[in-house]
Formats: sequence, C-alpha cells, structure tokens
Amino acid sequence: MGVLDKFSLSGRKALVTGGNRGLGQAFATALAEAGADVAIAGRDAERTALAVEQAAGHGLQLHPITADITDDADVRWMTGEALDVLGGLDILVNNAGTCFHNDSWHTTDEEWAQVFDLNVRALWKCSLEAARHMKESGGGSIVNIGSMSGLIVNRPQWQHAYNASKAAVHHLTKSLAAEWAAAGIRVNAVAPGYVKTDMAPVDRPELRRHWIEDAPQQRYALPEEIAPAVVFLASDAASFITGSVVVADGGYTVY
Repeated sequence: MGVLDKFSLSGRKALVTGGNRGLGQAFATALAEAGADVAIAGRDAERTALAVEQAAGHGLQLHPITADITDDADVRWMTGEALDVLGGLDILVNNAGTCFHNDSWHTTDEEWAQVFDLNVRALWKCSLEAARHMKESGGGSIVNIGSMSGLIVNRPQWQHAYNASKAAVHHLTKSLAAEWAAAGIRVNAVAPGYVKTDMAPVDRPELRRHWIEDAPQQRYALPEEIAPAVVFLASDAASFITGSVVVADGGYTVY
C-alpha cells in the first residue's frame, strides 16, 4: 500500500452528527470524496434533505437520518439506522454542538444544561453506541470535534459553558482512547479555530481585532480547510494516532 492509499476511505462506513450544515456538512462531503459511504444525522429533516441534495449535485451520496441526539432513544435509533443503511459503521464523527455568548452573571442554568447536554453528554452517548458495534466488528475510528476554546479563553465574547464543554470533549477523547485501544478503536479530536459558517459571524468588522488579528495567519478558515484533518484521523494514515487533539486554528493558540 502506497502512502496516499492510506488516506483512502474506500469501503468504510461513516456517520456524521450535525452533518447537515457548516462544518459537519463539509466533514461529510470530504469523507464521501475520500471514498466512504456516509450517513448524516440532524434534527432538521428539511435541512438534512437539502444537504443530501447539494451533495448529489456534486456526484456524492449522503444518507439522511433525522434524530435528536440529546434523546437516548434517538441515539440508539440513529446508530441502528446507520448500521442498516450503510451495512456497518467504521467511522463516527461527533460534530453536533451548540454555544451561547453570555457573561457568567447572566448565563442561565438552561443555557449551561443545553450546552453540556449536546456538546458532552450526547457525544458520550453516540460514542458508546458506535463503539459497541466497532468493538464487535474489529475496530474503528471516532473523531470528536472539539475547539481551540477548550484550550484558551475567547475574547471579546464570553462563552463559559462552551469553553468548559470543549475542554471536557478533549479529555473525554483521551479517556476513551486509553480504554478502547485494546478493542482496536481509535479516538481523536479536531480543535478548530475561527471558521466561517452560516452560524459563525467570523467576518464581522467589530470582531476582527481579536478573532483575526490575534492569529498569525491573520485570517479565518473555511469549513473545507478543517475537513481534511477529519479525513486523516478517520483513515489508516493515522493508524498510530489515538488520544490526540489536532488543533487547526491558523496558529491562534500559539500566543
């Protein structure tokens, strides 16, 4: 096998949560381009159908699944549906997440709970369900989407719950990697910096001073720039990598 062959995902079966928009959609598209058979899960059925349609326009097939991964029954159903439609499951990308910008004095219990429920607990539950199958089938790769916010404190916005949740994702990644290595399951994370999506206003002029000028590369990323890191970690090219957090932030965290 040549070195480039190790990046191929031909014959692999992948599930991407939150795969119907933004970063998740870019991850699903990249995995499909690398040869994987990909299912995407999201709460918004119409948005998921649109993502499938957009992929088809580029000659790629994505399988839609409608599920709310904060509901344990939906997580079980989603995983079973992915196994049925794909014929197996080798790769899980835990991408779904949420964030509130609020200072500590005004962060509500509901906001805190929503962030941890989706960003941490749902990721945990999805990982468990996928890993049960991977363990029986001989292994697999789980790629969690963390954030540079799990390593630094963003400014000028306050987002305490999000920052803490992504730090939890990073350490959960390491914990699961240590436990599941014996089962042939690799668990890694990608920690993006500022990326332009429909939900992230990274190009707002008032934010440029802190979001752009504080980064050595002096720019934000596009989703398709983060996606190759996910493909790499999912592939055999990363066969000796587990428990790692790959930071893709244009150098933001070096300062």
